[in-house]
Amino acid sequence: MKIAISTSGTDLQAPLDQRFGRCAHFLLYDDDSGDFTLVENSQNLNAAQGAGIQAAKTVADSGAQAVISGHCGPKAFKVLDAAGIAVYPCQAASVAEALDLFKGGKLTAAANADVEGHWV
Repeated sequence: MKIAISTSGTDLQAPLDQRFGRCAHFLLYDDDSGDFTLVENSQNLNAAQGAGIQAAKTVADSGAQAVISGHCGPKAFKVLDAAGIAVYPCQAASVAEALDLFKGGKLTAAANADVEGHWV
């Protein structure tokens, strides 16, 4: 399974970014191999609008089957849900901690967005 994790850093020790649509990168982690790649999201950092939707499309195009992020707004959630991608809200300090929680079954997939639109 490929998992997209919102982050401002470039490795597993990087902080988990609480913002889905406006994170700098998605760390795309392959749960089968333990390998990861970075997917750029910098085009959405200062977007006036549509950052969540564009980020969700980027994640869907990456082949991810799950997302771990601090928060996910309604428009992004709708795109991810339509693509069959589960969203796991998480308050972990780092990407590695978020992955440990996910692998340990301690994260629950969201049924809905957990913040309103245009959350910063």
